[in-house]
Amino acid sequence: MVLEKINKPNDIKKLTNAELPVLADEIRDFLIHKIAENGGHLASNLGVVELTMALHLAFELPEDKIIWDVGHQSYTHKLLTGRKAGFDELRKYGGMSGFPKRQESECDSFDTGHSSTSISAGLGYAEARELTGEDYHVISVIGDGALTGGMAYEALNNASRMKSNFIIVLNDNNMSISENVGGLSRHLGNLRTTDAYKDLKTGVTNSLSKIPVYGERMVSQIRRTKSGIKQLFIPGMIFEDMGITYLGPVDGHDIPAMLRIFKEAVKVDGAVVVHVMTRKGKGYLPAERHPARFHGAQPFEIETGLPANPRTVANYTDIFSTVMRKLGDRDEKVVAITAAMGDGTGLKRFHNMFPERFFDVGIAEEHAVTFAAGLAAAGLKPIVAIYSSFLQRAYDQILHDVCIQDLPVVFAIDRAGLVGSDGETHQGIFDLSYLSTIPNMTIMAPKNKWELSDMVKFAVKYQHPISIRYPRGEAYDGLKEFRAPITFGKSEVIRQESQIALLAVGSMVKTAVEVREILKSMGYQCSLINARFVKPLDTKVLEELTHEHELLVTMEENVISGGFGEHVVRYMNERDSKESQMKVINIAIPDEYVEHGNVEILRKEVGIDKESIVKKIVAEYAKIRERL
Repeated sequence: MVLEKINKPNDIKKLTNAELPVLADEIRDFLIHKIAENGGHLASNLGVVELTMALHLAFELPEDKIIWDVGHQSYTHKLLTGRKAGFDELRKYGGMSGFPKRQESECDSFDTGHSSTSISAGLGYAEARELTGEDYHVISVIGDGALTGGMAYEALNNASRMKSNFIIVLNDNNMSISENVGGLSRHLGNLRTTDAYKDLKTGVTNSLSKIPVYGERMVSQIRRTKSGIKQLFIPGMIFEDMGITYLGPVDGHDIPAMLRIFKEAVKVDGAVVVHVMTRKGKGYLPAERHPARFHGAQPFEIETGLPANPRTVANYTDIFSTVMRKLGDRDEKVVAITAAMGDGTGLKRFHNMFPERFFDVGIAEEHAVTFAAGLAAAGLKPIVAIYSSFLQRAYDQILHDVCIQDLPVVFAIDRAGLVGSDGETHQGIFDLSYLSTIPNMTIMAPKNKWELSDMVKFAVKYQHPISIRYPRGEAYDGLKEFRAPITFGKSEVIRQESQIALLAVGSMVKTAVEVREILKSMGYQCSLINARFVKPLDTKVLEELTHEHELLVTMEENVISGGFGEHVVRYMNERDSKESQMKVINIAIPDEYVEHGNVEILRKEVGIDKESIVKKIVAEYAKIRERL
């Protein structure tokens, strides 16, 4: 096998030209089998096999810096830098990450996980190179989807000022290649990089400019004519107009063609965009036909592409999807917004039934939120469905554009809490903290699938900013008999006893039920309260708990810093009543980033599993009894 010859960075340079297509086939076969077994990002990685190979052939790693936007397409890069053995533990706890990690390899130049960041990071590297006098190439690889993010354009605007080489590879897997346009563009691209062309362009412009009166007019007219012609033939005019050289498009599965264009790109003094056309899922028919399904794939059967363990129970996203469809039927003012995650957030059915009321703004969370604010100001009822980790990118817009104006925007926050295999950049463990700092924001979290349905309906009728956060995975179907109507700011008492009170938020209610059963078997009396509202706090129930309980335990799947528990502690410390000195302990995720791995393993590692919680409660209650 040719792949066996790749054991360290730059080993690919030792291969013959005849071995390169064989290596590409072997890499695809390797990735398909490993991801079918362990899960992971398949379609995007199959699409960049030859592109990654060409980059590793054209540049020298780790001296040269390749920065992968988002980073979920870096599997081939990991193979070519000697990490083949790591794929057995890919995305598992303690194993290799599914994203670039600087601590994992010196060939990983920048940790990525969120979109539209690579050009900014690459520009930082390029400027640092000039300041320190070092000599290396910087290559930022960004997809056409990631280019919809506003941050990418902010970076391009600054990149246009670069006087030294900085290569931006635009990996475009959405448009087909036209041989005529592609051939002409390649010809013009090669022509523009030659010294003769650059000298001629500069010379003609300078000469004409010296002609009195008419010179500047002639230059202006030529520029307008030239731009008009380029608009017809060169798809990269948007970059050219910004002052960035454009080369391409080039077939992203043709290694010799890419090597030629990279050779031209390094000649450019300044920023240069290399437009590469690839096919997502290439080499595996199910992924080519359904790239979205194989974006972040669970283990699957290679022969059919179908999940190895089909899901038989509804998850929270399914429940949200059903509720949204029903709301769309009942209220024509309900509109849905998402940021390139229509399928992931469960809005596909709403989109199919009400296409004119569905808005996918691309990877642009900031725009999504302010756009929703505009819709709300105009009298509609916008529901913004975004993953917890991605919503934090729009913090300023939530604060300034929604909450200062007190606009009725509903935030449906999917994947809140620990999400597992995607690791630090995707764990939704900060939303309670960052949202609770914002005045006018209400925050809810459902205990089970029925309560999610009730909360979405409540939120649509609410006339102020409101968020509903719910976890990834199977929807809890316990406590069905407890379905009191949602009342603003009021929690739900599920079990009323004494001694210990468990006050749980959202996904932690299920854990609290299990903790309570264990404690009861040990002889403890426990009340169980479903918080429902994180903000505002139900201060009335907090006061009531002080009369019959000695220990209050808050439980949340969020970092402890700024979370629900801290707000409870602050209230209890500041309240007027001093009748009870009830002890409060907070069960939450430590104030740290949580790596990738199975969610159940992660819960145990961070101490929010039932066994760890029982141990903490028993130890704390023993201290209370000793003091008495």
